[in-house]
Amino acid sequence: MVPLSMLLPSTKPTDKVSLFQRFRCSPSSETPGSGSKKSDSLGLNAILADFRIIFERDPAARNWLEVIICYPGFHALCLHRVAHWLYAHKVSFFPRLISHIGRLFTGIEIHPGATIGIGVFIDHGMGVVIGETAIVGNYSLIYQGATLGGTGKESGKRHPTVGNNVVVGAGAKVLGNIRVGDNVRIGAGSVVLRDVPTDCTVVGIPGRIVSKQGKGCPLEHGKLPDTEATVIRGLLDRIEQLEQQVKDLKNLQRINQENYV
Repeated sequence: MVPLSMLLPSTKPTDKVSLFQRFRCSPSSETPGSGSKKSDSLGLNAILADFRIIFERDPAARNWLEVIICYPGFHALCLHRVAHWLYAHKVSFFPRLISHIGRLFTGIEIHPGATIGIGVFIDHGMGVVIGETAIVGNYSLIYQGATLGGTGKESGKRHPTVGNNVVVGAGAKVLGNIRVGDNVRIGAGSVVLRDVPTDCTVVGIPGRIVSKQGKGCPLEHGKLPDTEATVIRGLLDRIEQLEQQVKDLKNLQRINQENYV
């Protein structure tokens, strides 16, 4: 039996560095599936990391019992880790059955073949879809309605590889065999179809890089720039300039006509 003190996040005043911050500052962290032996994506350590990160990422998480019973994202990840272990050991039927049961009870569909890192948080979770060959890095944050899917019927690696500490906003779609670098933020409703470098912010349809600073709390994805508003504002400014130029030309033409007369 694991003591509750191991599950609950530390509340000591001396513990000033969060689990997410410790991981982000570690130079040895690697994306799952990259061949690192340090990535424990199937064992108890991964489940404990998934549990603890909820208290850091969700201000609504008040106690351990509420998280264990009432958080579908945590349930889906626990079921997936069992299904993925069976899938990796070439067990047929049962991994897909566990995945289907998880989808039925949580609304989150994760293929047993997907590789999920430790400390991943699926917030709310309804409508999240993660494909068979998708790879999700450690301590990533995925909101409801997000899709890590393919773009066709090709075989082999056909789903995205998402790096560490990535935020995938609500309703965002990351499609195809592309790579999303570490510390990337994908805005809500965006559609990402191309590789995204590390420390970038992507918004829009199709997704465009609007920032390469890679700064800010992972929960501040709502502070993304409005690229459409910026473009429209630039067009309005240009129209005002052109209208002023036309007005000046008309005044100059009127003055010339008066002088000619």
